[in-house]
Amino acid sequence: MALDPKIRINLDRSVVLLVDDNPQALEALTSMFRGFGVRKQFKSTSGAGAMHVVKTQELDLIVIDSSMPDMDGYDFVRWLRREGPETARFTPVIMLTGHAARSTVEKSRDSGANFVVSKPFTPEILLQRVFWVAKDERQMVVADGYVGPDRRFKNMGPPLGVKGRRKDDLSTHVGVATDPNMDQSDIDMLLKPMKAQL
Repeated sequence: MALDPKIRINLDRSVVLLVDDNPQALEALTSMFRGFGVRKQFKSTSGAGAMHVVKTQELDLIVIDSSMPDMDGYDFVRWLRREGPETARFTPVIMLTGHAARSTVEKSRDSGANFVVSKPFTPEILLQRVFWVAKDERQMVVADGYVGPDRRFKNMGPPLGVKGRRKDDLSTHVGVATDPNMDQSDIDMLLKPMKAQL
């Protein structure tokens, strides 16, 4: 999926935290985000360093590697979502991973990451994911077993025959009509363009 050349997003005022224990990979990320126009970047080579930045800075995006020796990206995101500062708890997170196996993607999702990007990636792919995260309108979910963006991309309700887990889920049962059916002429009148009365 190529970027639409008509789309314009100004990242000049964005504040981004980049976390990777590999100095060369961290420098490559820094260069990419500088190329995207992000001027204010914080860098860390460890989960502990990233935690310090989160506690002291307001961030718009966190990009973190999934596997690091002291605290991996999954543990960091779980900490951020459950124990991080209230103002930073729902900061969007893009998880970087060297293995795009289904289990890795599910682990990233279940930790509360917004998106997963598989290494190696091009600047264009990363920028697409940044745009996607910027336009993402999913609500944040806070539950006993999960904190993070709603894992459902389309709110189509629960599967047929399954009771919904949310208070706003509609029942799948279609009951008996409470009002009489409308005549076709009444339906047509509702859809017919009418001149506004002033």
